[in-house]
Amino acid sequence: QVHLVESGGGLVPPGGSLKISCAGPRNIISVSPMNWFRQAPGGQRTWVAQIPPTGGPKYVDSVKGRFAIYRDNDKPTIHLQMDSLKPEDTGTYYCNAVYPGSDRITNYWGQGTRVTVSS
Repeated sequence: QVHLVESGGGLVPPGGSLKISCAGPRNIISVSPMNWFRQAPGGQRTWVAQIPPTGGPKYVDSVKGRFAIYRDNDKPTIHLQMDSLKPEDTGTYYCNAVYPGSDRITNYWGQGTRVTVSS
């Protein structure tokens, strides 16, 4: 059983900043493309950002220039720094690992951390 554990969610006013994190097994995080998804209340889960094992990060257009995804391979942990937050960024944020196993690709998910942007 692979456990990805998100942390750092909370309530923040519009324009504020928040950093959320995802911790997991080193053998999973170090070799997997790691993603953040979010799900707004009553909405579908949508992709937000990805950081591959090597190479540059990718973002959905709505968060470009405001969010930054990065790795801390020493821990190992994935972080999502969120700046200039907007009410539409509200939702539950999920960490995802796309693990390239020897015979198949396996998706692992965390339990989510809630982010609320409101005054």
